[in-house]
Amino acid sequence: MIRAALTQTINAFPDMPEDLKRLEGRLEDVRKANVDHHLALVASAKQQGVQVICFGELFPGPYFALRNDPMWLGLAEDAHTGKTVTTLRQVAQEQSMIIIAPLYELAPSGRRFNTAVVIDETGEVLGTYRKTHIPHGTNEQGSFLEGNYYERSDGGNSLGPRNVSKNPFFPVWQTSLGKLGVAICYDRHFEGVMSSLAHAGAELIFSPAVTFGAKSQRMWHLEFQVDAARHNVFIGGSNRKGVEAPWNQPYFGESHFTGPNGVLKNQSTHDELIIADVDLGELKRPDPSGWNLPRDTRLDIYTRR
Repeated sequence: MIRAALTQTINAFPDMPEDLKRLEGRLEDVRKANVDHHLALVASAKQQGVQVICFGELFPGPYFALRNDPMWLGLAEDAHTGKTVTTLRQVAQEQSMIIIAPLYELAPSGRRFNTAVVIDETGEVLGTYRKTHIPHGTNEQGSFLEGNYYERSDGGNSLGPRNVSKNPFFPVWQTSLGKLGVAICYDRHFEGVMSSLAHAGAELIFSPAVTFGAKSQRMWHLEFQVDAARHNVFIGGSNRKGVEAPWNQPYFGESHFTGPNGVLKNQSTHDELIIADVDLGELKRPDPSGWNLPRDTRLDIYTRR
């Protein structure tokens, strides 16, 4: 049994001005406030017996992609040697906890990605997952202009001795708790993502997100439950909850874990943490429906047009 956690929070920097130009030169303060806030959540999770925790998408800052503002390019950092990862490596070792930290990556090449860093309980960086699909559009509540800030995954920076996947775009890490994968936010809508992770051996998939809007809220529950049942995996979906100034865009939260047989009970005593007991042994037991999807799948016919 694994005790896993998701964060469900918003930007923790307390001094967000209406005129964002006043933040120029203070992005390090923004980053530090959010990292410190998440360190407190890690400590609370540890007290509740958590062994692996996944922070929310782009956790070191507010969700800045609601507008186009080049200032936020300065929040990007190195996914292996940056201040955020350096701090979290130490904390992961101190707390003996696996930490999945989705941040804004500035690669050595100068390219930017929306990236989740997977840190082992020893403090070792196992690798990274770069967001594969990048949304750029508007719904009835607001815009998500992510294409202005970072690129689609190039499949880089994910290889390592603990990565058991042969697909560089969809790494899966063998950890002391089981095989873990990541699919960031918009990635969850594409049929090949969870399938690729499951075929590579993932047992528990984390999906950190920043999402809003009526259709997104409706699909938030349906997609995870269908994918968990179809691919015989556990999925943890983390979304922000609340409103961030100065954009005042509401995020509906509703973070949760689900498995092939339904949604898992939230065990958390902290309102910004979702905690569930994940029984990976369930994945090896006969399906209670009597289905055997791996046996009965007809791969030979799916590529016909």
